[in-house]
Amino acid sequence: MNVLLVYAHPEPRSLNGSLRDFCVQRLERNGHAVRVSDLYAMYWKTALDAHDNTAHEPGTRFDASLDSMRAFENGTQGADITREQDKLRWADAVILQFPLWWYSMPAILKGWIDRVYACGFAYGVGEHSDTHWGDRFGEGVMAGKRAMLVVTTGGWASHYAPRGINGPIDDLLFPIQHGILFYPGFDVLPPHVIYRSGKIDDVGFEQACGALGQRLDDLWTTAPIPFRRQNAGDYLIPELTLRPEIEPGKPGFDIHIGLDQS
Repeated sequence: MNVLLVYAHPEPRSLNGSLRDFCVQRLERNGHAVRVSDLYAMYWKTALDAHDNTAHEPGTRFDASLDSMRAFENGTQGADITREQDKLRWADAVILQFPLWWYSMPAILKGWIDRVYACGFAYGVGEHSDTHWGDRFGEGVMAGKRAMLVVTTGGWASHYAPRGINGPIDDLLFPIQHGILFYPGFDVLPPHVIYRSGKIDDVGFEQACGALGQRLDDLWTTAPIPFRRQNAGDYLIPELTLRPEIEPGKPGFDIHIGLDQS
């Protein structure tokens, strides 16, 4: 299988750098082809702007979605964007590896999403009708591919528990897992989170590699998070709200996770 590792940490000698190297070695040992997008090493351009469309006429109004769509359809995207899209097409599985900074991903990784997820490629695709509201949330160009987050945090696991001060880790990662990965169709695996990253010694590193190695070994057998598919009947269209008879009166992220079908 083909695995794309999108890596976002500025220091190659960090814990994340060592974990990245471990991921590549373990996946290759298991017979997989691996490509790495090391965003800091690539000096990835973070901001989505008019320069991403090489045919944008100076002085004309910039429309992020419209310019993105025109550039994608006309083949006038920046070469760096096209290369990353080709990697996504190539990949059977995608791993996003990053430290949790200020309750989210580093800005450089968000910039990779903003620019690579072009209109017409990752969003803005599919018919819009009374029964189908675009190819998204379970459908789209990434359908049939798997994705997983590998995340490090400075805080303890208890800090991210259901009653922890930082909020449940699954809630913090919901915008990434549901909104960035499931949206274009990925089957999203449960995240692999490594806590107290700044306190890991040699023994702790071996333990961390052991746990992460098992997740990598199980990359194609782990059951994905059973997010509800948008166009499968659970949501009213075009309102895109969960049908009232499903989880009646209950709010929150959990209502968008159905029963495990595995």
